[in-house]
Amino acid sequence: MTGGTIVGAIVATESQLGRPQAGRSNGAGNAAITRPSLMKELASRGVRITAQRRLLVSIIQDSPRHLDAAKLLEIARKRDAEIDRATVYRTLALLKEHGLIDELDLMHIEGEKHYYEAKTSRDHCHMACFRCGAIMEYVSSSFEKLKEEMAAESGFQIRVVRLEVGGFCKRCQKSGS
Repeated sequence: MTGGTIVGAIVATESQLGRPQAGRSNGAGNAAITRPSLMKELASRGVRITAQRRLLVSIIQDSPRHLDAAKLLEIARKRDAEIDRATVYRTLALLKEHGLIDELDLMHIEGEKHYYEAKTSRDHCHMACFRCGAIMEYVSSSFEKLKEEMAAESGFQIRVVRLEVGGFCKRCQKSGS
């Protein structure tokens, strides 16, 4: 922060960070944020890629939204009616085991669902609107500096960061309903 102003913040709707033309930047640019190819990462690790696994991975990779397992299965069955729930959960577990996706609860705005997204090259926060359910992603150099400060002062090696913020989006604040 500089005089109370966040320097280099990027705000994106849904799961847009690291995608071409994603988000709005306040000066930092979005080029530094990437999403690795999940298929390339799995192949480089020697993971066997079945047709159904390829389908699920491509849906996760290309989705503009955070997906829960049920929605992932629904989308996949439109392309392959034979895919089953167990394959979805095994694929999600594999991607988590390899550190390629994040599992989020997004403030439990839709109950106890868990959502999944491909990891980005930089940690980011999720902001959930309690009124309309909108999810926004937020990344900032201030957040990166806070993580560095936490690690330096505590001696703790940070491997995973999850920050979710709940409140009201601009649209809902304006509507006041």
